[in-house]
This record gives sequence, structure tokens and C-alpha cells, in this order.
Amino acid sequence: MTPTAFSRRALLGAAALPLAAPALAQEGFPSRPLRLIVGFTPGGATDISARAIAPKMGEVLGQPVIVENRPGAGSNIATEVVARSPADGHTLLLATLGALVVSPMVIRLPVDPARDLVPVSVAVDLFNMLVLPPDRPWRNVAELVAAAKAAPGQLSYGTSGIAGGPHLAGLLFNRTAGIDTTAVHYRGGGLVVTDLLGGRIDYSFATAASVLPQVREGKLRALAIPHLERSRLMPDIPTVAESGLPGFDVPSWYAVMAPRGTPEAAIARLNAAMRVALGDADVTAVLNRNGLEPRWSTPDQMNEALAAERTKWTPIIRDSGIRID
Repeated sequence: MTPTAFSRRALLGAAALPLAAPALAQEGFPSRPLRLIVGFTPGGATDISARAIAPKMGEVLGQPVIVENRPGAGSNIATEVVARSPADGHTLLLATLGALVVSPMVIRLPVDPARDLVPVSVAVDLFNMLVLPPDRPWRNVAELVAAAKAAPGQLSYGTSGIAGGPHLAGLLFNRTAGIDTTAVHYRGGGLVVTDLLGGRIDYSFATAASVLPQVREGKLRALAIPHLERSRLMPDIPTVAESGLPGFDVPSWYAVMAPRGTPEAAIARLNAAMRVALGDADVTAVLNRNGLEPRWSTPDQMNEALAAERTKWTPIIRDSGIRID
């Protein structure tokens, strides 16, 4: 079961299952304000997601949910903070899929997310796009693949950093399509967009938050979505899978995690609060404005999704030789 598939189905009933705040507060949890730790600076997609969800969660739980930014080390500082916090449900992490699955494969960490954290729920999907400068002649995925096969190693794609989502998407694209293109790594998505606009790289698997305005203005061309389903925010853009590479899927989502050992009753209440928050129209509007889509899951569904992602990326990362010292 893929993250995209389970989350889209699960979300359908989110708004239809309202939960009253008193009902969740009567059991003694939470007994004080909660902390939702974000591993990046304010203003980015993770921070926007946390600040969209937190107020509604707090309303449902009967205690405020305070967003706390702890940037650094690719969000691994935040992961360690939460993993070492008391397992009482009052300290949570809004984690990227990369931090949960990829980072432990490419860097030595003081904590292991698989061992030291447990899922509460998926929170949001990032709407990613395969984009290229409008002066490139390729109008679809098949034409891009054909061009790459005709000139091995000559085409380049931009990433926002080694082992990040765009890098992994590019590696999987090469592997699935049987092509050889060159990764160009930048220190952030904004720099990727700058060089795309300048025609200095050929394509990128970029987040919608960074390229959607340019796509809508015709400054960049969107070829496909690297997920199994089209995004309802841009439904006319096909998926990579339906463009000739069946099964191609690079999920990019954020999830809320808690320290391992957190009581199941607390996890259940947090999960229920997230279900209500992610089904809220105002929360959805904020997320959608930023190229994000709300996604709820059960903890078990998320565990299955994490296991599937580890299985998928392990051979790709091993074969690529990626390592961050």
C-alpha cells in the first residue's frame, strides 16, 4: 500500500468524523501545552504545514499546540530532540519522509527514527512537478527520455541537496527509464529555480511551492507529476507513471511522530485530533495555497508506508554510493 494511495482514501472520511475537544480532554491527556517541533526555519513548507495544523489540533485536544523551530543538520537536530523527549505525547515532530527514511541510510545519526520514534499520522503531501525551461524542445516525458538516451550523461537535473527528494526522484527516473543524466546539487530549491529559469540545467523534480507560479506564468514547463495520482491542484498535468514509466512514484510527505514508548491512548487521541484538523476547510485552504495537500493516515498505515519506502530506496541509495559525512 503506497503512501499516496492510503492517504487519499483515508482522508475522504476526515471531515465527516468530528470529535469534540472535551471528549479528548476528559481522559487526562494532554495535561499541558504540546510542542510540535519543526526541523527547519520559519517560512518553509514544513513550518507552514505545522502552523496550519497546530491551532486546530489544539482546539480539539483542549491544550495549545506550540510550533517550535529547531533547524539544523537537515532536520536531524529536531529528530534527536523529539526522540530524547519524555514519551508522554506532549512533544511531537513534524518530520519529512527524507528525515525518516533516507537520512539514516546516508549519514550516521545519534538516533534512529525507525527505532526511536513512532507514527501519529501522515500530515501533508507535497505536490511535486517535473519541470524544465520553456526553451527545451521536449513536450512530454517520452521526449525527455529519448533525448537523454541520445546523449548519455549530457542532460542535467537540479536538486535542492544530496539525498533530498528531487535528487532521489532523479535517481529513480534514471534507473526506471534506463538513462544517464547528471545531478547538479544546490543549497536550496530557490537556487534550482533560478538556474531553471536561466536555462543552465535541463530539468528538475521540484516542489510546487517553489515552481507553481512560474509554471502558471509560462516561465517553466511542467511535464508530469512524480506521484501515482494526478494532483487536484493541477489536474491537467499527467503523472510520470501514465507517461510511459508505470509504477513511478516518489512520495514526498510530512508526518507527525512521537517518541517511542508514548502510550497508545495518547497516540490515538493525537491521531484523532489530526484527522479533524486535516479535514478542516480553513486548514486545507492554507495548505493548498502553498502547494500542499492534507493527508491523514492511521499509525499502522504509516508504518506500512515507511517500510515500503525503506525497501524501495535501499538499493537505489546503495547503488548510487550516496554518503554524507
